[in-house]
Amino acid sequence: MTESNELRQMRLVQNPHAVHEPREKNLEAAIGRQVRELRKRQRMTGSDLAAQTGLSVGMLSKIENGVISPSLNTLQILANALRIPLVQLFTGYEEPRGAMHVKAGEAVEIERAGTRAGHQYHLLGHIGSNNSGVVVEPYLIVLTTQSDRFPTFQHEGIEMLYMLEGRVDYRHGDRVYTMEPGDSLIFDADAPHGPEVLHELPARYLSIITYPQGG
Repeated sequence: MTESNELRQMRLVQNPHAVHEPREKNLEAAIGRQVRELRKRQRMTGSDLAAQTGLSVGMLSKIENGVISPSLNTLQILANALRIPLVQLFTGYEEPRGAMHVKAGEAVEIERAGTRAGHQYHLLGHIGSNNSGVVVEPYLIVLTTQSDRFPTFQHEGIEMLYMLEGRVDYRHGDRVYTMEPGDSLIFDADAPHGPEVLHELPARYLSIITYPQGG
């Protein structure tokens, strides 16, 4: 079976169009809503929960309405009374999500670890610490006649290449792929890889590297 046929037969399980339920951007409001919904789901009145936790009805009302920020001890008492893990009280909170917009021509030219002479790395953005646990580094790489023709790289993570201009033989492990405009290549970056033969220059391609945070 060819790689293109394998790609056609792949069944992607994540729906890219799925939308999560809206979440609160205020932590106190998110906790309060969660406490109130869990209490009602268990058919408990405010008085019932107050009696079980030792909190006053007024204090519980303030918590449920997001008026005050309850202590960790209070949250643990509430979680025990509602018979849920403590972390469930935070599930309705919408943490800030990172994004970076880089205008054309404003990418930062950098020297990435392991960069060879003549290889221009233009960093198109960077998302570091985030909830996904994955770091993403997208680059525009330009190879010219001065570029080192036989570099090999090896690093943690997954890398995807997308060819924009030129023609390059690109090695990954013991295989060589001819990359032309419109071609893509995705691979385990822990194997030795890099452009091996530069047929048509200048060559430009996108390199998107992903790896676990802390890697």
